[in-house]
Amino acid sequence: MISRSRWTTELKWLTFLLPALVFYLGFYLVPTLGSAYYSFTEWDGITSKFIGLANYKEMLHDRMIITSFRNTVMYTVCITVLQNLIGLLFAMLLVRKFRGVNAMRTLLFMPYIFSTLLIGYVWGFILEPNIGVVNNVLDAIGLDAWKMGWLSDPGSARWMIVLVTIWQCMGYSMVIYIAGLQGIPKDLYESGDLDGAIGWRRFVHITFPLVAPAFTINIVLCLIGNLQLFNQIYALTGGGPGYATESVATMIYQLGFGSSIRWGYGSALSVTLFVCILLITSVLVTFLRKREVEM
Repeated sequence: MISRSRWTTELKWLTFLLPALVFYLGFYLVPTLGSAYYSFTEWDGITSKFIGLANYKEMLHDRMIITSFRNTVMYTVCITVLQNLIGLLFAMLLVRKFRGVNAMRTLLFMPYIFSTLLIGYVWGFILEPNIGVVNNVLDAIGLDAWKMGWLSDPGSARWMIVLVTIWQCMGYSMVIYIAGLQGIPKDLYESGDLDGAIGWRRFVHITFPLVAPAFTINIVLCLIGNLQLFNQIYALTGGGPGYATESVATMIYQLGFGSSIRWGYGSALSVTLFVCILLITSVLVTFLRKREVEM
């Protein structure tokens, strides 16, 4: 039988967890289940009509949805790869002890603590074609031919979203990599030096295998965040010009709160995004965990 003291302890834990549980059920689980149901309906916020898989079938032929998925894949791959490469590079440089290292770490990490929307609006001003800093600097140094509407051209606008996101988030990846690098015993490097493992060979055979857990964490977090990329796009381009820079997350917002409100269709898109994130991250985590063991 369970003792009375244990029941008391369990009750205390339940009391502590109850507010968080209520919050989770009320603001996450119930809306998620509701969204899954409404994805099978034509819903205007008041009345709903069950239409089965019609919303999902429509997505397969909707050019705007296809464009948003294509953009999301581009954002996710480019930002995840470049953010981790740059973050790891800075981590390897700043894991060493020298004067000013803490200040440099702080400066690189600082953009991450600011509001993403604020960062986006500031960069939107910097990239503005007429009074923006970038074009004015190019004009001042005689590179007038390089001036352009950085956020009005579809190609450059996508890359500006990628670069601004990397600039803001690379410090976060750097901190995780620094923590991983600091956990590598110095004895291994000394043994590697004796065996001739220096330079690139040291990185391949010692550093990278032992920093694998930090690599897994960074890749998974970057992937999940970038698949849901919204704030940077909303602040910099609003999804424009036209729908050229829309992501799946911004399309969900447009369908829910834009000019043509279709909440059932938007719910179907959000469920599709959720399933994609779940499948991709599950496969990726399994692969990366396996790689950690093999290394």
